[in-house]
Amino acid sequence: MHAHLLDAIRRISAALTYRDFRLLWMGALTSSIGTWMQKVAQAWLIVTLTGDRSAFYLGLDSFLGELPILLLTIVGGVVADRHDRRRLMLLSQIVQMSVAFTLATLVVTDAIRIWHILALSCVTGCAQAFGGPAYQALVPTLVQKEHLPNAVALNSIQFNLARIIGPIVAGAALASFGMVMCFGFNGISFLFVMAAILSLRNVHVPPPSSVSLVTQMKDGLRHVAGSRDLQRITLLGFLAAFLGIPLLTFLPVMAKDVFKQDVVLYTKMMTTSGVGAVCGALFVAWLGKHRHMGRLMLGLLCAFGLAMTAFALSPSVEVSTAILFFTGALLVMCFSLNNSLVQLMAPPELRGRVVSIYMVAFRGGSPLGGLASGWMITQVGSAPTMLAINGLVLAAIAVYVLLFRSHGPAEH
Repeated sequence: MHAHLLDAIRRISAALTYRDFRLLWMGALTSSIGTWMQKVAQAWLIVTLTGDRSAFYLGLDSFLGELPILLLTIVGGVVADRHDRRRLMLLSQIVQMSVAFTLATLVVTDAIRIWHILALSCVTGCAQAFGGPAYQALVPTLVQKEHLPNAVALNSIQFNLARIIGPIVAGAALASFGMVMCFGFNGISFLFVMAAILSLRNVHVPPPSSVSLVTQMKDGLRHVAGSRDLQRITLLGFLAAFLGIPLLTFLPVMAKDVFKQDVVLYTKMMTTSGVGAVCGALFVAWLGKHRHMGRLMLGLLCAFGLAMTAFALSPSVEVSTAILFFTGALLVMCFSLNNSLVQLMAPPELRGRVVSIYMVAFRGGSPLGGLASGWMITQVGSAPTMLAINGLVLAAIAVYVLLFRSHGPAEH
């Protein structure tokens, strides 16, 4: 029993044996905690500023925060394949840190308006459009190929640990000190990931290229267009984000308007979802690289859609909150497996571009889904109805691909 436990721990933490990945992982964890604190505070700030139109503005804020991902990430992927990825990541962190401190200043001076929040979300999205591909392309150079799925899963673990810790700290900070503390801590947290980036040693820097940026962009698009598996994985990533992420986007509406409670329930729901996500990521980290990752991902995606529908239809706060544990686990397992498949199939010289195209689909699906779902709520008059429809459609898509499209996405 003891030997099995040690073996499981070794398998789960395999990528952390690499110094550079370990440093980056710890820095990203601290920064992600701050980011989730800001997400909670920002969502609640929007709800309090906009009243009855809060569902629309939450969707609009999500859309504007992710819109630059749609417009600029492919460019960011090309830049990541041409330049030192560490510098791109540092610049991205500096911009996001400035946004956090600006929000803190606006709140503490009581000058905050809804348009400030929307505009600053767009600025953050621009920074992430260049920092995201650089980060995703850097990680595979820090670990050996057989440990890449483990590294992807460990990144999901740090992100979702932050989803647990961030809302808890945010709830306490909101109750004791107000929103300014959440925004201020997020600004400070970026210093930790910047220090980690500056400490990296063995980082591959792409060689100088005489090929134009536009030509390299076309090469990346051509590669993805020529791969049926990459096309399918990219489309599934988009649909999972478009239909699934609104579950998290509209949790403030569920807490305030459906269950008639306050920020305490909202943070509890976020925390429960985060705990589930960590458990799901731990499973993927333990699983590692195997032949049937595509089929497993589709099965989990179907289960997530059904769990999402169950959450929406449950009349009980306790049952709905418990279901969020399973939706959190299932969603992060789907995303981790999908991300691993993309990373494994991307040629090293094209990795930034291939990953950036996937990120456009995945990250772009979230704001478009938030905007569409926010509009749908205004039409059907019910957030639970919208979430139930999204969940059923997502489950049906997963079953269709699994049963009628050969063996699903690539089996690696």
